[in-house]
Amino acid sequence: MALRPNPTLRQRRVGTELRRMREQAGLSGSQLARQLSIHAAQVTQMETGKSGISVERLRTIAAACMCTNQPLIDALANMTSERGKGWWEDYRGTLSIDFLDIAELEANARSISTWATTYIPGLQQTEDYASAVFSRSAPGIPSHDLDARTSFRMRRKEAVRQGGMPYVSFIHEAALRMQFGGPRVLADQLDHLINDSLAGRISVRVVPFDLDTFPGGGENIMFVEGPVPELATLQMDTAVGCLFFDSQASMARHQGVFELLDSSALSEAKSREFIRSIGDEMRGKYA
Repeated sequence: MALRPNPTLRQRRVGTELRRMREQAGLSGSQLARQLSIHAAQVTQMETGKSGISVERLRTIAAACMCTNQPLIDALANMTSERGKGWWEDYRGTLSIDFLDIAELEANARSISTWATTYIPGLQQTEDYASAVFSRSAPGIPSHDLDARTSFRMRRKEAVRQGGMPYVSFIHEAALRMQFGGPRVLADQLDHLINDSLAGRISVRVVPFDLDTFPGGGENIMFVEGPVPELATLQMDTAVGCLFFDSQASMARHQGVFELLDSSALSEAKSREFIRSIGDEMRGKYA
C-alpha cells in the first residue's frame, strides 16, 4: 500500500494515539514490530499517519500494548474505518493544509469552545469582516486567494451551525473593538453576534477590559471535545499559522482557562447589552 504523502489531521491523530499506547506499555517500536511480525519502519509509518491501518490491526495493537480503555479503542476504530471526503476537500490544492485540518476538526467535534482576544472567532464572522481580516495579512494576498479564504470560512461557519454541536464563545472586549474593515463592517459584525446569541445557536460571553484578571494567553484559541476525553484537541491561531495541541498537559491547562472564563465573563444577557453598546458607538462614527 502506498504511503500517504499528506495525512489528514485525524489520520495523524490515530497515529499519535497508537504511539501513546505503545509508550505507556513501555514498548519500543522494534519490540511492538516483533509482536506484530512486521518491520519497525511500518510501526513508524502507522504512528505518523503515513500508513493506513485496519480496525483489526488497531485492536491487535491495543491488545499488545495492554490498553484497556475500550471507549478510546472504539473511537479510534471508528476513525480508522471512515470513508468518503468532507466538503473541505473541494479546497485541497487551493488553500493550505491548515485550513482543511481546522474544518475536519470541527466536523467531528462533540462541542466547541473559543476564546478570542484579537478578532471575532472565524466561526462567527460575517463575510465582509472575514474578508477584511484576511486582507490585512502581510504581505498581501492575491484577490483569488482572498476570495477562496473568505468563502471557505463562510462554509465552515454554515457547517458548524448545521451540525448543531454545543458552542460557547468567549470574546474579549479588545476583539469587539478591533476595526477590520471600518466601523460600518464592525457594527454589522456585532449585530451578527447578538443575533447568534438570541437565536441560541452560540453562547456568547464577553470579557470586558475592567475585569481584574486576564485569563490565558493572548492568542485566539479553540478547544474541541472529541468522542472521548482523550481525543480533545486545542487549535491556536498565531502570526505564523495555526497550531494543534493534543497532549494531556495542554488539555488540562486550557480547560482551566475556560473554567476561569466561565466564572468571570459576563452573562449572555449582559454580554448582548455590552456588544450592543459598542455597536451603537460604531454606528455613531458613520451616521
